[in-house]
Amino acid sequence: MSSCRTPTPNPKIVNHWWNFIDRAIAAVALKDPGLRAPLAVCLGAIPGALSRYYLAVWCQRWWGTDFPFGTFFANLSGAFLMGLFVTFALERAIASPDLRLLVAVGFLGSYTTFSSYALETSALWHAGARVTAIGYGLSSAILGLVGLEIGSWLAKRLF
Repeated sequence: MSSCRTPTPNPKIVNHWWNFIDRAIAAVALKDPGLRAPLAVCLGAIPGALSRYYLAVWCQRWWGTDFPFGTFFANLSGAFLMGLFVTFALERAIASPDLRLLVAVGFLGSYTTFSSYALETSALWHAGARVTAIGYGLSSAILGLVGLEIGSWLAKRLF
């Protein structure tokens, strides 16, 4: 009887990949150190945006367009991944600010801004600012929808 085993990432491959990214960022930063952080964000944003796009395409093919499953799954998985990464980074003391920017701001930020929203709401909650966390959470969702509707209304009148 064979056992079913979930594949785990090879630490050597992950370290090799990160070393390559780190060297690429460092090479650009030699000419302008101020580019190091934006470059890390950009390098994470490209695969994050493409992941979100292909997730939406895949969901539309499977379940149609009656419900925004792609966005729904991106928001939920992005929030989960943000919690996983930030906790891992804090508890394992990932010292590289470039890696934190690449994953949390770049990849997850372009994959879904919901993950940042969830992280910030959680941070407020755990800091004891529960009323602020609830206010931020509700007002972001409600005012975001209101802002979208006002922008749409204005675009229809201007263009």
